[in-house]
Amino acid sequence: MLELLISNTSALPIYDQIAQQIKDAILSGELEAGTLLPSIRSLANDLHISVITTKRAYADLEQAGFVESVQGKGTFVAGGSLEMLREERLRSIEERLSSTVAEAKAAGVSKAELHDMIDLLMDE
Repeated sequence: MLELLISNTSALPIYDQIAQQIKDAILSGELEAGTLLPSIRSLANDLHISVITTKRAYADLEQAGFVESVQGKGTFVAGGSLEMLREERLRSIEERLSSTVAEAKAAGVSKAELHDMIDLLMDE
């Protein structure tokens, strides 16, 4: 069963929190292609939020190709969505690494030192 946690103190809008957690569940394998997601109304009731908010989260996921809606049957995890999500994550990582490299250069950190830092973090 899909467990979503919503934070009212998060800078992210609730629909983004929902979409991100569903994407994370797909990437981790918790949600496989073809898995039926809770209905919009059911999810809204479970999370005590507006149906409009859950509809927006599902619409964003569908537009990005992570889920597919089938009229009268529900919303399902799309096939191939794992690779799309991985590409999205890689792009995000590249953006953050680019910022980190710029900061490291400004601080006089060498390439070898930066590699060592990454190696240490990856080994944790």
